[in-house]
Amino acid sequence: MPRGNSAASRDIAFHLHPYTHLKKQESEGPLVITEGKGIYVYDETGKEYIEGLAGLWCTALGFSEERLVQAATRQLQRLPFYHIFNQKTHDMAAELAERIIGLMPVKMSKVFFNNSGSEANDSAVKMVWYYNNARGRPRKKKIIARMKGYHGVTVAAASLTGLPNNHRDFDLPIAQIRHADCPHHYRFAKPGESEEEFATRLAESLEAQIQREDPDTVAAFIAEPVMGAGGVILPPRTYFDKVQKVLKKYDVLLIADEVICGFGRTGAMFGSETFGLKPDIMTMAKALSSAYLPISATVISDELYQAFVAQSEKIGVFAHGFTYSAHPVCCAVALETLRIYEERDILGHIRRVAPILLDGLARFAAHPLVGEVRGVGLLAGVELVKDKATKAAFDPKQGVGALFAARAQEHGLILRSMADTVALCPPLIITEAEIAEMLRRFGRALDDTAAALGRAGLASVA
Repeated sequence: MPRGNSAASRDIAFHLHPYTHLKKQESEGPLVITEGKGIYVYDETGKEYIEGLAGLWCTALGFSEERLVQAATRQLQRLPFYHIFNQKTHDMAAELAERIIGLMPVKMSKVFFNNSGSEANDSAVKMVWYYNNARGRPRKKKIIARMKGYHGVTVAAASLTGLPNNHRDFDLPIAQIRHADCPHHYRFAKPGESEEEFATRLAESLEAQIQREDPDTVAAFIAEPVMGAGGVILPPRTYFDKVQKVLKKYDVLLIADEVICGFGRTGAMFGSETFGLKPDIMTMAKALSSAYLPISATVISDELYQAFVAQSEKIGVFAHGFTYSAHPVCCAVALETLRIYEERDILGHIRRVAPILLDGLARFAAHPLVGEVRGVGLLAGVELVKDKATKAAFDPKQGVGALFAARAQEHGLILRSMADTVALCPPLIITEAEIAEMLRRFGRALDDTAAALGRAGLASVA
């Protein structure tokens, strides 16, 4: 356990960490990161790490983009804070909202600013309820999410999240939230079932669920184009096409959670473009500001907006918002982030380098520990299994994913394990040479994990 007046010891004394085994934190202490440059971060001893998850799926432009620092500084000097309540605004909010609407893959009307992806999804839930009240449909309130989906940790967003530990002992989920099947073909398809057949079965299952609940009570379906924290799960072929036909049939809104996928991660500006979603509401955060400052957005169609106008006229106010909604400094940084994406053709860069990452990871598929390699753009997951032939998973008590992540960290690569799936989501600025080095470090960690488990098979990439 760290001693004295070090950052680690002070952290243990005073800091409650999210998503952390708290007892282990007390005994082992944290990794203290003190500096960042490009795709690399450095701990308090000066050790270098490739940040293979872009922080938390978010630091798209890396850790030393001076233009974002300058944008924040300029705005702090000019107008460090103002709100957008009570018919007030500021130029940064207006400009950013206009820019976001211009990027939308489907026709949208208005942007509502929040501070995090969780808040963006919470706002979406409230807006769905408000919309159906405005439409005179007070029973149409249920929102269907998916098992293994991740939508945040605030009360409504955590309820939408389809991961047991986000509910356990927090008294969640709240009422009106339901969960549909997880669309992971590798794990949940029947023997011999193609991706298209699996997608058909899931769409039929969703329709049956809506019918059981009563279509007059089902308001919306929320989905990440690629499921992130649930294990980097790509939709099976034809899935979203078939699901959207069911939603349209029963007048169910589609909420696209673009918090991870948005702003280039999948090789298009939004994951909705990559996978053919036509949402009524889109939520986004993370890469909107390259995570340099907290900001998120909930973007709505004109149909929703017009209902809001009528309802706020009836009530006298649209009574939702946050003190820091559209904080001018956060907006300024987000605007500069979007300018950089355009000026540097970040989408073109992603399309050029993504095959190097995905092809490099595919070479690990033959390793005895690797069950499936999956990915799109600069987002990938490698699932570790006990038995490749049967797809049998390791006993969770073995903590194989955590073991791999620890070994990767020893080799200077920070990744994240979700159970036994290891996620890779590097900064979008990563180069071909840096991808090659990331893959080398990944291979060493896989070798180490295999050795620790007594499994043969070298994974190292030359």
